[in-house]
Amino acid sequence: MCLAVPGRILRVLDETPEARVAEVDFAGVRKSVNLVFLPEAAVGNYVVVHAGFATNLIPEAEALEAQEHFRQIQRLTASADA
Repeated sequence: MCLAVPGRILRVLDETPEARVAEVDFAGVRKSVNLVFLPEAAVGNYVVVHAGFATNLIPEAEALEAQEHFRQIQRLTASADA
């Protein structure tokens, strides 16, 4: 099963075109993400990330909605484990 997760670009760490990397925030978790497939991505943009690579730019509202769905899943999973 594959999962793509939305996150917001906080800062670009490496501007080298073939190895462009950014720090991306995933609802409080920060990770380094490769931007090689999205040369137009900029600080503040929301991106969908799969396997460490940003694959798509998405609107903020869509990203926030997806993050809320993940939070709901976490709450349901936590209550089922209790």
